[in-house]
Amino acid sequence: MPSEVSKPYISETQTSELLERVFGLAVSRLSPLPSYDDQNFHVVVPGRGEFLVKVTNTVDSCNAELLEAQTRSMMYLQEQGLPVPTPLLTRDGDIMSLQSIDCGSGDCKYMVRVLTYLPGIPIAKIPSSPQILYEAGRSAATLDKVLQGFEHPSLQSLHRENFIWNLSNIPLLESYLDALGQEPTSKVVKEVIQQFRDKIQPNLGVFRKCINHGDFNDHNVLIEADARSPQRYRISGILDFGDMSYGYYVFEVAICIMYMMIESEEPLSVGGHVLAGYESVIPLNPEERDALFLLVLARFCQSLVMARHSVTLQPTNAEYLMITARTGWKHLLRLWEMGREAVEQLWFGTASSYQAAERP
Repeated sequence: MPSEVSKPYISETQTSELLERVFGLAVSRLSPLPSYDDQNFHVVVPGRGEFLVKVTNTVDSCNAELLEAQTRSMMYLQEQGLPVPTPLLTRDGDIMSLQSIDCGSGDCKYMVRVLTYLPGIPIAKIPSSPQILYEAGRSAATLDKVLQGFEHPSLQSLHRENFIWNLSNIPLLESYLDALGQEPTSKVVKEVIQQFRDKIQPNLGVFRKCINHGDFNDHNVLIEADARSPQRYRISGILDFGDMSYGYYVFEVAICIMYMMIESEEPLSVGGHVLAGYESVIPLNPEERDALFLLVLARFCQSLVMARHSVTLQPTNAEYLMITARTGWKHLLRLWEMGREAVEQLWFGTASSYQAAERP
């Protein structure tokens, strides 16, 4: 089984001291935030505003080049007008700092960054609408398109071989299936993995490559009311670039569809609205569209299996880790039972209705 990630567990006192020493920040309020593999804090600094402190897990902290690529890409996206966090420099003028910290079992090295805190609320926290879903898809595509122009020596680090969260690596889930035990759902997961091998892997060569955000989910996308039209919403923040890697355009839209289904009151219709938004910027080619249904199923399997596995490692973090599972298994099984043809008819029909409405 692949090596396990060690999540940081740094105290609030340690964090406050570190922020003063390394970043020159005198914090008045510090609040822990839920997280998967890293540790995050919301901090308030008098006279400076609000910030997000991100303490990266031990495995990724060893890969400074990868974190450099993620952070520099965020800076580039912000320069191009996208609402993404950007780093606050250390006292020495660096975008991040590797710190040796004792979390209770000896010193470990963790990379620490302080990022700007963006306004808005996560899409997961309000009832989603077709307009919100369309905007989410459009924003995902815009991000992918803008990143086409990003150049930096550290970009090679985004070729993350055997990265469990890259959709290319769905077969790696077989190493984690023990977490499902003998549950009937494990049969569906195994069949999705086999279909991925048979139908997706041979066709990767015809999908168009890009840099993926990789985790365009309903907790990582912030929205706020549009001042010009209060009944509508705009994307006010795109968070968490920790799963960035080289992938394909169709991966991004599949990931976005899957996560936007989680809290939706009408989950089956989500795909059409997200797809329409994505294709308003980057239309998919026939081979990519043909793979979309199976890729959404694959991402459900990826998220659900890894959540179950992670709970065995972080039982005290189970509530956060199992957010997707509350409805995810139900959605996966419903899509599987309906089958590709029926789901595609719904999704593609909805997307086509947007295109028809846009024609003069």
